[in-house]
Amino acid sequence: MKHDHSAHHDHAHGTQGHSCCSTHKAEAEIVRDPVCGMLVDPTAGKPKVERDGRVFHFCSAGCQTKFKNDPDTYLTAIDPVCGMKVDRATAKHFLQHEGQKYYFCSAGCMAKFENAPQDYLGDRPAPKATPAGTQYTCPMHPEIIKDGPGSCPICGMALEPMGIPTGDEGPNPELVDFTRRFWISALCSIPLLLITMGPMLGLPLREWIGESRAVWLEFALATPVVLWAAIPFFERAWASFVNRSPNMWTLIAIGVGAAYAFSVVATLVPDIFPHTFRMHGGSVPVYFEAAAVIVTLVFLGQILELKARERTGSAIRALLNLAPKTARRIAADGSESDVPLDEVAAGDTLRVRPGESVPVDGIVLEGRSSIDESMLTGEPLPVEKTEQDQVTGGTLNRNGTLLIKAEKVGADTVLSQIVGMVATAQRSRAPIQGLADRVASYFVPAVVLVAIAAFLVWAWIGPEPSMIYGLVAAVSVLIIACPCALGLATPMSIMTATGRGAQAGVLIKDAEALERFAGVDTLIVDKTGTLTEGKPVLTDVIAEGFSDERLLVLAASLEKGSEHPLAEAIVEGAKTRNLALHSAENFEATTGMGVSGTVNKQSVALGNKAMMEKAGADISSLSQKADALRAQGKSVLFVAVDGKAAGIVAVADPVKATTAEAIRLLHKAGLRIIMATGDNRITAQSVAAQLGIDEVRADMLPEGKKQLVDELRAKGAKIAMAGDGVNDAPALAAADVGIAMGTGADVAMESAGITLVKGDLNGIVRARHLADATISNIKQNLFFAFFYNVLGVPVAAGVLYPVFGTMLSPMLAAAAMSLSSVSVIANALRLRTLKL
Repeated sequence: MKHDHSAHHDHAHGTQGHSCCSTHKAEAEIVRDPVCGMLVDPTAGKPKVERDGRVFHFCSAGCQTKFKNDPDTYLTAIDPVCGMKVDRATAKHFLQHEGQKYYFCSAGCMAKFENAPQDYLGDRPAPKATPAGTQYTCPMHPEIIKDGPGSCPICGMALEPMGIPTGDEGPNPELVDFTRRFWISALCSIPLLLITMGPMLGLPLREWIGESRAVWLEFALATPVVLWAAIPFFERAWASFVNRSPNMWTLIAIGVGAAYAFSVVATLVPDIFPHTFRMHGGSVPVYFEAAAVIVTLVFLGQILELKARERTGSAIRALLNLAPKTARRIAADGSESDVPLDEVAAGDTLRVRPGESVPVDGIVLEGRSSIDESMLTGEPLPVEKTEQDQVTGGTLNRNGTLLIKAEKVGADTVLSQIVGMVATAQRSRAPIQGLADRVASYFVPAVVLVAIAAFLVWAWIGPEPSMIYGLVAAVSVLIIACPCALGLATPMSIMTATGRGAQAGVLIKDAEALERFAGVDTLIVDKTGTLTEGKPVLTDVIAEGFSDERLLVLAASLEKGSEHPLAEAIVEGAKTRNLALHSAENFEATTGMGVSGTVNKQSVALGNKAMMEKAGADISSLSQKADALRAQGKSVLFVAVDGKAAGIVAVADPVKATTAEAIRLLHKAGLRIIMATGDNRITAQSVAAQLGIDEVRADMLPEGKKQLVDELRAKGAKIAMAGDGVNDAPALAAADVGIAMGTGADVAMESAGITLVKGDLNGIVRARHLADATISNIKQNLFFAFFYNVLGVPVAAGVLYPVFGTMLSPMLAAAAMSLSSVSVIANALRLRTLKL
């Protein structure tokens, strides 16, 4: 058997899980060619490919070409030992065997394969691809993906189903199981406590029963708790040993196991213990009640945690409940009937009555009403809808009856896409989680060492019975130091925040975008459609050598072939003046300049100064008039006919009523605002002065926005870019955080980390407030978790004994440990009520 260890692999703790998603890439220490598996230095200038927001590095152009031709083949591999998916580009555990490449999720799996590869190869069928929505992932470690339920090999937490929830999954099976085990544990633990603590309460049950019978009764009551109820804890602890991933279950299992095993031996063969283990009466104490009560309290903490985790999904359930279960469909013969929502097809005609929710995305065919879109956009005011207006599934029809044509149904609706985005974001990791992971990877082994040290110190210098004091101290340290609160600190906040954001029309693509946005100091915004209404109107026509009407006819006839908002304004202005338009031939649109073509056998060009230069027209006689219009905040378009300047058409795009206040709030949040627009500088400066914008970059071609982002980032600025068009996509992807206006193009939303359902600056204000509150909440949780452990471990070890003469009971340590997790969860849930 020969293995080629040509690639690096790391056996250190904390490297067992490897990201299958882009949010984990910031933590990866390994950069591997996903095609051949070789390690690549990303700074060495080797070939690379950008895909879905990630950069893949290659050892050669040949590997790069293979990846480009079939990228899906080289993104992930299947661990031959456990069947888990592994990211090929960041895999830390890799080897070649008999010419084949194998990737592993952990050092443990790789070691098993090295020892007996025949056990994992043979004729076993390749793992089948699991349909989307049926795979399972860990809430704390989303890089862990399995084809069935189970426990996370890193932290031991139960895996949760991926995909978009249906809203009717039923009760959480883990919660049901833990609840049953909790009640049985409690029924056994209560009499145990009465037997051991009874004398303190004036109930000398131990005396009535007799010491010998009492010990055997404790043994009988504690055994089902430890050997049956606590089985899930021991299974997870065993997995932590196998995977070399010590976690909270490791500590719980060692603590409970030590207390129970010591008590069993003390009950069955007490004579083997030396005097240092014996009480003053000569008997060896037992700790059955500590083992049982610890298990019971851990179950209680887990139940509270699971119930709280369910509450973090309330935002998704609220969104799912927006869509009605049925729709009223109108058949071809005019008859109407209520049908299940999943039977509605694109093209169906539906009736939406007052008080009903719009069932699917569509267009109004008939009727007039006001629609409450607050659950999707966060805006409280209803929006008027008439014929040809778009309506969104899940919004509420207030007062009129509408007939709509279904356009997008099922998973294609905006509501379904929002739910999917929120579900994905809730499973993503914020970079700050890496700190907690790194601390936890060293923390658990350190706690075990502290527990051992506490036992030895007490056994050496403690009062009699010194060994008993040492055992109590060691078990208390193990239990109180469980790092569950540390692991929950970030995921709970992210889950709650992304759900809250969705309710306010702020959709977070992943946790990394949320964390980065909190650190942004510069915001780049477009003018049209972002600061302004995006619905310009024609304001002025100034002709030179033509009548105003003739000039407008030529300009509007040419612009009929353009989809630019300014073109629509010119065409609409001609229609309101009842002017007859002509057809245009040889139409050509030049990005960043304007349009040209032939109208009535005359060559017509319309656009900016660059367009006039291209047409060979001298516009010097029009410059003064153009500047005067621009100073009023109007966009000026020159018109040339047969190569000569013919006049000006001016268009104004009104500033949104909400823009000025939103900019004031963004300034208050510490953001510097730059307007990047293709419009003329004078017009842009006029709008900027009106709104108090810090800097203007005008006359920008589409590629200029990305160059602006790169320029500012090179100076150390943290950039957020807001845009809504196809031409904004490169800049959105290049910025630290891209913000897509939900009214814009799909490609812009794909390139952005944050999407605003309603396209105005108020959404950015909400997103910034949400990001700041979330990062603050995470830091509070991490502080609570760190501070608790730093304080709790020494107390459990017995440092207060010389002062107060008492030690922390393992039962109190278990209660405190559960309380720490619950306090972190409760703090994270405060984000559900955040005002945005």
